[in-house]
Amino acid sequence: MHEMSLCEGVLQVLETEAGKQGFSKVKRVILDIGVLSGVEIPAFEFAFEVVMRGTLAENAVLEINELPAQAWCLMCAESVTVNARYDACPKCGSYQLQISSGDEMRIKELEVD
Repeated sequence: MHEMSLCEGVLQVLETEAGKQGFSKVKRVILDIGVLSGVEIPAFEFAFEVVMRGTLAENAVLEINELPAQAWCLMCAESVTVNARYDACPKCGSYQLQISSGDEMRIKELEVD
């Protein structure tokens, strides 16, 4: 379950920023996670609760924004929305797509004390 290690990475970022910015408690974490990131949201939510126990983010509310994936179609020269990495272009049917977004995961916002 790589979601556990992703949550540990989020915790490291929180601890680093707490040291830099001087906060001692995280109340809310808002993440942007792309649909092509390979993150299983229910597994991530479970791992988040487990990893954050006993830390500055214990009992923090987790909000996840699932971001759609965008790709550039080389054939029709259009930006299109895709649901999976190997989808065909919904406009022309070509498989010559270059993913431009939707595979990312980032901390968007924190609410802290």
